[in-house]
Amino acid sequence: MLADAEDDVLAFYAFPAEHWPKLRSTNPLERFSREIGRRTDVVGIFPDDPSLIRLVSMLAIEANDEWLVGRAYISQKSMAEVLSPTKDRALTMTNDDQEEAPELVAA
Repeated sequence: MLADAEDDVLAFYAFPAEHWPKLRSTNPLERFSREIGRRTDVVGIFPDDPSLIRLVSMLAIEANDEWLVGRAYISQKSMAEVLSPTKDRALTMTNDDQEEAPELVAA
């Protein structure tokens, strides 16, 4: 199963090395989830499903605005490098770039 997902698991290596820790991290998602939990605890009981959806949608819009304005997780300069690749650096790894790794066998 893991061998089938190898390309997906290692996809972050196609990005610049300074992006790797941030791409592997789920911290922004976890923070957003905690914020939803905190805000829903304040409300307590929602009268209907649409009211919950409105609250979560508002939080998502607020988080998006926050990241756009100032607290960018990855800088715009760094993203510009990724979005306009040079001839020297491609966004995808080819099989020629990969070294053959020994197969691990469970004991």
